Amino acid sequence: MAAPAERMKMMRQRRRARGLRELRLVIADSRSVAVRRRIAKQVAGLDPDRERDALIWIESVSVRSRKHR
Repeated sequence: MAAPAERMKMMRQRRRARGLRELRLVIADSRSVAVRRRIAKQVAGLDPDRERDALIWIESVSVRSRKHR
């Protein structure tokens, strides 16, 4: 059996052959009380009107892109 590093290399090659690539994300740990507090503070500071405008724009772009499929 191949070493773990070799198996990973082979798996990545198979994925690339299928047009896929690996993507790693590092995100805040939502289980952390400190992170949850920080996010709550940021959300509380959002301007509802600007957020509504952003959502309206996102929905309009989404509808247009679905029509062009």
